[in-house]
Amino acid sequence: MPRIALQPDEIAAFRRRAGEAATRLFAAHGYDAVTMRALADELGVSAMTPYRYLSGKDELVALVRTAAFRRFAEALEHATARVADPEDRLRRLKRAYLRFAATHGDAYRIMFELRGPDDAGRWPELAAEAARAFGVLGDSVRAAVVAGVLEGDPLTIAHLLWAGAHGLASLHLAGRLNLGRSLDRLAAVDHELAGFRPTHKPRRPRRTRS
Repeated sequence: MPRIALQPDEIAAFRRRAGEAATRLFAAHGYDAVTMRALADELGVSAMTPYRYLSGKDELVALVRTAAFRRFAEALEHATARVADPEDRLRRLKRAYLRFAATHGDAYRIMFELRGPDDAGRWPELAAEAARAFGVLGDSVRAAVVAGVLEGDPLTIAHLLWAGAHGLASLHLAGRLNLGRSLDRLAAVDHELAGFRPTHKPRRPRRTRS
């Protein structure tokens, strides 16, 4: 008897459940313990069922990371929506970044620790969501440069700010820093921006005699 073709909504629903189950497994047991069979057991289906929806573990990892980056990007976008002041946007952005790492530690680890070879080339959706998250910072930095608040190459500044936030998040997740107690203080960006502030005041336009 021929196998009934899966419907798009059915595929999407199973992949969503699989991603949620795999996230729990990664958090509880680590990368090596997560297999397609373990996923099947977690979902209460036969050992071969996940293969109807996923090609294997590599795609499962990409699925989980994509979902995590999507949630991360949404958190950053929400934090900066309708914030006009470019420097305030950067402050809110760093606070949102650190808050996500502090409250969604498992998702944050999955995003940055479960990397595979040529992920960007193999999984376009994962690459798009990762770029979306970094794009929020990139756009905010470019706005600050255009406004004259910062001076320098926007991409370089964005990478340095991202690295600083990632370092704090990594220390927190390693148990060497408590973001919960000092989140607002650590989310300040003034010291990081000091080296990129304009070194000269813009010239005032000359008045013309009438």
